[in-house]
Amino acid sequence: MSFVKEFRTRSFEDVRRALFEREEIALVDVREEDPHARGHPLFAANLPLSRLELDAPVRLPRLAVPIVVLDDGEGLAERAARRLDELGYTDVTLLEGGLRGWRAAGGELFKDVNAPSKAFGELVESKRHTPSLTAPEVQALLDREADVVVLDARRFDEYQTMNIPGSISVPGAELALRARQLAPDPATRIIVNCAGRTRSIIGAQTLINAGVPNPVAALRNGTIGWTLAGQPLAHGSLRRFDPVLDDTLRLAAADAAREVAERARVGRTSRDEARRWADEAVRTVYRFDVRTPEEYEAGHVPGFRSVPGGQLVQETDMVAPVRGARVILADSDGVRANMTASWLAQMNIEVYVVDGLTAADFSEKGAAPPAARHAPAPPAVDEITPAELVTLLQSPGTVVLDFTTSANYVKRHIPGAWFVIRSQLETALHDKLPDARRYVVTCGSSLLARFAAPELAASTGKPVQVLSGGTSAWIEASLPVESGETRLASPRIDRYRRPYEGTDNAREAMNAYLEWEYGLVEQLGRDGTHGFHVI
Repeated sequence: MSFVKEFRTRSFEDVRRALFEREEIALVDVREEDPHARGHPLFAANLPLSRLELDAPVRLPRLAVPIVVLDDGEGLAERAARRLDELGYTDVTLLEGGLRGWRAAGGELFKDVNAPSKAFGELVESKRHTPSLTAPEVQALLDREADVVVLDARRFDEYQTMNIPGSISVPGAELALRARQLAPDPATRIIVNCAGRTRSIIGAQTLINAGVPNPVAALRNGTIGWTLAGQPLAHGSLRRFDPVLDDTLRLAAADAAREVAERARVGRTSRDEARRWADEAVRTVYRFDVRTPEEYEAGHVPGFRSVPGGQLVQETDMVAPVRGARVILADSDGVRANMTASWLAQMNIEVYVVDGLTAADFSEKGAAPPAARHAPAPPAVDEITPAELVTLLQSPGTVVLDFTTSANYVKRHIPGAWFVIRSQLETALHDKLPDARRYVVTCGSSLLARFAAPELAASTGKPVQVLSGGTSAWIEASLPVESGETRLASPRIDRYRRPYEGTDNAREAMNAYLEWEYGLVEQLGRDGTHGFHVI
């Protein structure tokens, strides 16, 4: 008789106590992103069961970290706990009663994604009264060619999708470093925007905190507000900050950033101490290079992962999900790490900036992140080449399953392939998928498909092969693809559709999103676990 391990539970009260006392805890929601976004505890990080082997070693780097797993009664939490146990994690528990238990105990549920960062942004505005201008006010300034510059604090790819006409892409961590060069006349008004509210607020307040002499304001409600005002957006823009920076301006920005970091009580460390902390593994340690991806690729400190500072502040729950962890930041200028750290410290995160780095320390080149220490070896599988699959598909009985993201599947996939979410494989086999003599599984690279293959074979008793190199190899071989929602064996719940993304969102969804953000400060007060403070 096989032994099925039973996992302990942790109560709502115990989880809250750990958060209050700044103990290490990873509250892990293993549902897909869409159900996660419909309601979760404030600090619940979304690590879907379907990708756990790939994501957990990176986002939960210490095997002894206390993990509390939750779902909403779908039976995913127990499966995830077993998988985490198999991956070597030694302190895995279940949230008592799951999401319903949290709600029944009086716990607050937050909607959307990156809720901690968005709630913090609203708290900053409420405490500091960050100046803002409405979309019509900004449009009027642009129409009369006033002395104004609009800086877009999002990632460059987001900026390219849609932007305020004439604006410049300056992702959040770059603002304090670049603003004095982009607006050298102190009379020039600087307006910071994002798609919604958070990065506009944090970006504008960054410049104010850093003592930039210009008048600064956030674009109220970002591109959502712009769209709701009926004002046209530009698409495909390429305006970016000049990467070359005057040394005098950099030094002035560095002095200001360090002063802000000191006010926020940011810690200081060295390269060697940061490495020793990571090697000791008695605490969860995250090491991030907060410069641009291009700079990281040109040369970075070994062991540091590329997470540009603006996105780190925006997505703390994604990149550093362990509350109570130690976060260490590095840059090459003394501005971006200090300004980013100042925000993380205010978000009740123990954060340090590496001092004393020289050009020689940035010795490792390439875009690849450091390997996760505890990444599991993919299972041994029977592989098939794209050319062999072409031949196989000419005879009946072969079913191709694609475990990529639904967005990638809709964009392009092997003709006849079915989209499946791995954690929903049993349901898909029972309800949607046709009978097969054999299966071929794929995803973008086939890495996730390798983990899915043994499960599929065990469930069906049929031969299963993995497409070597995944769908990318199929495309590189110039083989045909199709697009669209042609064969969905699982619903598209792997990604929450953000109301501020793209230009085809319903006005009702955009207005509802803004109303939700306006209510976050009050919700933070009811929750009471955040420990945020605003300098």
